[in-house]
Amino acid sequence: MFDFHVPTRIVFGRGRLEELGAHTRVWGDRALIVCGHSAMRTSGVLARAQEILSAAGVKADVYDRVSANPRSNEVDAAIRQARAFGARVVIGLGGGSALDAAKAVAVGIGHESVAGLVGRTLDHSSDSLPVIAVPTTAGSGAEVTKGAIVTDVVRDFKSGIRGDDLFPKVAVVDPSLTDTLPSRVALESGFDAMAHAIEGFLARRSGEMNKALSERAVELLAPALRRLAAGDTGADVRDTMAFGALMGGINVATASTCLPHRMQQAIGTAERVGPSHGYGLAMLYPAWLESVEQVAGDDAKAVARFLGATDLRHAVQSLLQDIGLTQRLSDYGYAAEDIHGFADRITGNLDNDPHPEPGRLLIESIYMRSL
Repeated sequence: MFDFHVPTRIVFGRGRLEELGAHTRVWGDRALIVCGHSAMRTSGVLARAQEILSAAGVKADVYDRVSANPRSNEVDAAIRQARAFGARVVIGLGGGSALDAAKAVAVGIGHESVAGLVGRTLDHSSDSLPVIAVPTTAGSGAEVTKGAIVTDVVRDFKSGIRGDDLFPKVAVVDPSLTDTLPSRVALESGFDAMAHAIEGFLARRSGEMNKALSERAVELLAPALRRLAAGDTGADVRDTMAFGALMGGINVATASTCLPHRMQQAIGTAERVGPSHGYGLAMLYPAWLESVEQVAGDDAKAVARFLGATDLRHAVQSLLQDIGLTQRLSDYGYAAEDIHGFADRITGNLDNDPHPEPGRLLIESIYMRSL
C-alpha cells in the first residue's frame, strides 16, 4: 500500500519545446520567463521560446538575472516585474536554479518578500501563479519537484520553500535543449540526477514505486555518464540523461533526499566560490556511503547490483573516477575549521536518511572524511 502524488503534466521528447505556447496558453496569456544571465540568450533558446509563445497568443516578459544559487533579492525583483507586467503564468527556462527561482516567484507573488517563505511549507495557497518548467540541463529534476532552494540574503539562510504549491503545472522536457551543454556541466548535473536515484532507493520514505524508478534511473545514468565522459555527446546520451534526471526528480518529489543534499546546501552558503551542486554531492558521496553501508545493508547491496557491482561505495567511487569528478573539499580551499560552520548551517529534516542517528557527530565525520 502506498500513496504517490506527482501532479505535474510531463511532456517529454525532442522537439517538444514547440508545444510551449499551447501548454502556457491553457493557464494564461501573459507570462514572465525566468532564466539566468546569458546562457538562454546566447544559445538562442530564449528567442525561440518567445517566438513560440507569441505565435500562441501569449505575451512574454523576461527576467534574466538569476544567479547560480537563487537569492531572495533576485526573486523579489522578478516578483515586482511579474506584478508590473500583469503576469498570469511563470515560465522557468534553464537549469535547476532558474526553475527554482521561477517557482519561488510563483508562490511569492502575493507576499511582500520571498525571504519570509524560505524554510516554509506551502500548500493550497490561493494567490500562487502556475508554473511551466522547461529544463535545459539534465540533473536537478526541478521540473517535477515541489521545492525551490533560495538563499535569504537578509538572514544569510539557504533553505527550501516546499509544498504542493511549488509543483509546476507542466514540465516541457525537450532533451535537444541539452545538446549544447558543455560536457563538464552535463557530468556535474548528471551526478545530481544519479544522487537522486540512489537516495530515492535508500531514503526512509522510499516506497516500491520509488525503488522501481531508482533501479531504472541508476541502470540508465551510469553508462550514459561514462559515455559522455568518453566524448559521446550524441542525441541518445542526452536523451537518456534527460529521462534519468526526470525519474530522479519524481523521486525527490515523492521520497525526498538524504543527508548529502542537506550537507551540500550548507557548503553552498559559504562566502567563497564553491563547487557546483552536483560536484559538491560527488565530494560527499564516498564518505556518506561508507556510513550508509553499515546500516542499509540490503538496500545498499541492491543499488550496487544496479551498478553491476557488489559494494556500493566502491562502485560509486569507480563511477566518479571514470567521469572525472574526483576533487575533494580541500581542493576548493575548505579545511577542518570550516566544518563546524557547515554543520551549523544545515537545515531541513534529517530523519529521511537511512542512518538511524543522522546527527551532528555523523555530519561532521562525513565532512571531515571528504576533505
